[in-house]
Amino acid sequence: MKFQKNAWYVAAMASEIGVETPLGRRICGEPVAFFRDEAGQVAAVEDWCPHRGAPMSLGRVIDGQLVCGYHGLAMGCDGKTRSMPMQRTRGFPANRTYPVVERHGFIWLWPGDPDKADPALIHDAFWADHPDWAHGGGVYNVKADYLLMIDNLMDLTHETYVHSTSIGQPEIDETPCETRTVGDEVITRRFMEDIPAPPFWRMNMRAAGLPEEARVDRWQICHFTAPSHVMIEVGVALAGHGGYDAPADKKASAIVTDMITPETETSMWYFWGFARNFKADDAALTETIRDGQGKVFLEDVAMLERQQQNLLQWPQRNLLKLNIDTGGVQARRMIERLIAEEAGVADQVASA
Repeated sequence: MKFQKNAWYVAAMASEIGVETPLGRRICGEPVAFFRDEAGQVAAVEDWCPHRGAPMSLGRVIDGQLVCGYHGLAMGCDGKTRSMPMQRTRGFPANRTYPVVERHGFIWLWPGDPDKADPALIHDAFWADHPDWAHGGGVYNVKADYLLMIDNLMDLTHETYVHSTSIGQPEIDETPCETRTVGDEVITRRFMEDIPAPPFWRMNMRAAGLPEEARVDRWQICHFTAPSHVMIEVGVALAGHGGYDAPADKKASAIVTDMITPETETSMWYFWGFARNFKADDAALTETIRDGQGKVFLEDVAMLERQQQNLLQWPQRNLLKLNIDTGGVQARRMIERLIAEEAGVADQVASA
């Protein structure tokens, strides 16, 4: 197993689950059907009909119950069959249910031991519903190992090449970064001084009321936290005004939000976004940035999916690890440790 089960993962955006239509999604290898009860609360059950094994997510929601689209079996939020036309269902086994929480505009799922599912452990995505912040994003289904995306986000030197027309620039390659682990967080930082701003940041400078042709100090601070979130503090400030610590009227800063959820061992759900704390009430700007970021992230998707194909083609080949890979390596080590600890507890229970 390549992913931690006892953890909260983003399974969907809240807007993806309607009142009448369920959503089927595989999370950490588990096929799950999501739907809303009569009160609008989200439930998550195994995506399996106990009658003939059809996916419950291909059905519909009627009066807060999930109704199979094959023969009309109706299931409650507790995974128990409620009824089926002209049939007795009292002896039907209940489906597994999953702890699920709707928060910050996302649906969070705990695929592991339900007794350990503490909602206080959900990542604090404060920017998603804070009045001083604007957030726009989306979700991509990526046919690549989720660890490859973590590698990608913890080493931003690829921007010079993959994103050369938007956020990339040679100064990223030319500026060393530092990586450290602080508690349960891996942090990689790069600060670039007195450089021209790339196209994407010139657009943000213009939106923030800054002269877009001015030279800037630019920063990238990547924060990895388990199980698979990468939040990247990014921004530019007019050169010579303190960089990251510059006054608000001298900079444009944001957080690139990346919440990565394994689907299988070679595919993922990638919930991406851009949260900014300047001109938060400008909906048109939010949409413009979202569209631009979506195109940038699709460049990553194209690269990672081809990378995954190569890794499957040549499984015997080892990958080289360079100093720019330190952030990804340390993040992987943290994930491996957490998976091993989880497996160790499971082994102890099995042997008791």
